[in-house]
This record gives sequence, structure tokens and C-alpha cells, in this order.
Amino acid sequence: MTIAGVDDSDTDRLDTDLLEAVRRGDTAAYGTLYQRHRAAARQLAHSLARDPAEADDLVAETFVRVLATLRAGRGPLVAFRAYLATTLRHVSYHRARRDRRLEFTDDLSRYDAGVPFLDPTLEQLERTYAAQAFQQLPARWRDVLWMTEVEGAGPAEIAPRLGLTPNAVAVLAHRAREGLRRLYLQQHVAVADQPQCRFTGERLSGHVRGRLSPRDAARVTAHLNGCASCRSKAAELTEVDTVRYPPYRQRHHSASTG
Repeated sequence: MTIAGVDDSDTDRLDTDLLEAVRRGDTAAYGTLYQRHRAAARQLAHSLARDPAEADDLVAETFVRVLATLRAGRGPLVAFRAYLATTLRHVSYHRARRDRRLEFTDDLSRYDAGVPFLDPTLEQLERTYAAQAFQQLPARWRDVLWMTEVEGAGPAEIAPRLGLTPNAVAVLAHRAREGLRRLYLQQHVAVADQPQCRFTGERLSGHVRGRLSPRDAARVTAHLNGCASCRSKAAELTEVDTVRYPPYRQRHHSASTG
């Protein structure tokens, strides 16, 4: 993606000022943002893509999407780079899921029921989401997940280490796994741009997992009934929730091997 007309006077302006200018229709301001954050976006894209050409496509599509969002009066007011990185990850994720559904090939052996095909780009992104979710867990939940899923210890073995009974360890481990699952799902949803969608957007994983309070569940359901965008995200999370491999196993595998 190339943006012409970058104004040298913009180089010293803060991102927040440039974002405000873009919303007012200043294309040159967006050109400055592009030049300022392109290298970081390309670095992230190369970590997610199969080849340089695909990485460049990811960067281009991401900047185009963010520009459209800003022109519509939505998007970030601050922290442009963080918003850009989140958008790029989601673009990569959706591309990987789309490509997994539709691929033209003469070699059908990979789709043999006995040899499952795993898209490496999608797997890498899923591990990233799982790792981010794991880091957001309370320390005690991380500890019990590590002991059970990595070390392979049972409740009776873990109980003295945590000062709990075996039954309490089992309950704690169940809560930790469910908490990780919800946080992992939530990684797939970008922060809602529209204020009326934020309450629902922040609770979509709990909605999909059936873990909301009755009051929150009713409010989320009411919003979904009238919001096609949030319904689409909820449907996507429902699909992700059927993933074969639990995210804590993906995360722990990457931690133990790298």
C-alpha cells in the first residue's frame, strides 16, 4: 500500500493529533501514520505469514481497513500501533480460516480422514491467542494449569503444593480451564468501535460458553437480536469454540518446545 502526499510538517505531530486529522479527511495525516508504523506492521506480518508477498498483502489490507474505520468516525483515539497490530492479527486469522475452507489443489491426500491437515499460519496465530489468554489468568490459575497440563500432576500430588485438598484442586483446575477458554475466545474479537456494541463485545466469549449472569445474558441476547455485526462475531466464536485442541495444550506445547 502506498500513500502519496505525506506532509513533512506532520512528522513531529502526535499520533492522537494525526488520528483526529484523518477523521476530518486529511489523507496526508494517514500517510504519516503509515510511514511511522509500517515497519512494525511488516515485522508482525512476517511473523504470521507464509511468505513475504503474503506479509505485504496483510499489511496493505490492514492499513486499508483501519483507514476505512477512521473515515467512518470509529477506531482508535489513542494507541494507534496497538490497534493496528490487533487489526492485522484479525486480518491474518480470517484469511487463514478462509483459505482453510477453500483451497484449489490436485493433491487430496492431506484431506484423508486419517491424516489431518493443520494450517501452520492458523496454528501459529491460535497459539498466540492462547498465550495471550494464559498471561491474563490469575497467577493461581496459571499455576494449577501448568501443574496439571504440563507437568501431568494429579490433584493429590498438587494439593500439598497449593495448600488445598485434592477436591479443591480439581475444582480450581476446572475453573482455570474454563477461564482460559473464555479469554482465548475473547482474543478473536476486536474491541468494538461502536459504544453500543462494547458491552456485548466484551462478553461474547462468556455468551458463547454460557457463563454470563442472567442479567448480562439477557442484555447481550437483546443486543444480538438487533445487531448483525455482533451476531456475526458470536457465530464466529461459536465456530472457534469447537476447535479440536484445547488452547492450553497449544500454549503449553509452544512454551515447552521453544
